Amino acid sequence: MRESVRTFWKGHLRLALVNIPIRLVSAERADAEIHFHQVDRKSHQRIKYVKMAPGRGEVAKDDIVMAYEVEPGNYVFMEDKDLDSLKLSSRHTVELTQFVDQDEIDPLYFERPYYVLPDGDVAEEGYSVIRDALKASKKIGIGQLTLRGRENLVALYPGGNGMVLDTLRYESELKDADDVFAGLGKASVSKDMEEMAQELIAKKSGPFDASRFKNHYADALRELVSRKLSKGQSVAVENDEEQGGKVIDFMDALKRSLGNGEPGEKPARKAAPAAPKKPAKKTVKRRA
Repeated sequence: MRESVRTFWKGHLRLALVNIPIRLVSAERADAEIHFHQVDRKSHQRIKYVKMAPGRGEVAKDDIVMAYEVEPGNYVFMEDKDLDSLKLSSRHTVELTQFVDQDEIDPLYFERPYYVLPDGDVAEEGYSVIRDALKASKKIGIGQLTLRGRENLVALYPGGNGMVLDTLRYESELKDADDVFAGLGKASVSKDMEEMAQELIAKKSGPFDASRFKNHYADALRELVSRKLSKGQSVAVENDEEQGGKVIDFMDALKRSLGNGEPGEKPARKAAPAAPKKPAKKTVKRRA
């Protein structure tokens, strides 16, 4: 299955007594992010982060347990079965409990978007009804959903030909704006300067078109990688986690990084001619 439609979560969308099977797909492109790795300059080996306990050394994965600190130095262990026993309806269902106007939510609250798809042909009718109703009423549905062991506040709204679910920050997670801006002085503003600023804003106003904006840093970084590769500045790095002796074609890897599609198959190398065999030496037996 293509990465763009890989299911991230499956469950139900509930509105009153209506239950619709849905699935979530990440709205973010994983290949759009640029990732760096830390490498030892001398040995050309990947830097590893080892989980260690003082006086014991490296700790095996099975010996690591989640713990909650109830007071300084005092913890309560939380096993996987303990967390699984928490019966939260939001683990498997997004229940819409409120609807608000589209411009009522402060952009500060929006965190991460997901595309919402109907899970199966039977669910498509109910899915379309809620989507069209949200469009007509210009409303956003508010609910809660548990993802990665955390109950999130979520917003559901129409997007494109479908619906988008965006996780929201809780009010307790945001700093109070009045406290942050309390130190700003109340300077008097010239009326002429304000009018000039408004005129400049009006001159540069227009419909939002995301395609007009490019990630210049990412483009410049890819060009830098291309220049280094053209000068033969690539280095083979050892990584114990990768099994096998796979040979990396750096040009093909660069093409994939630049989004030029899947690299074509490389022609098979011609086998080197076999070296002529030397005549076997005769063994001379000596008499005692």
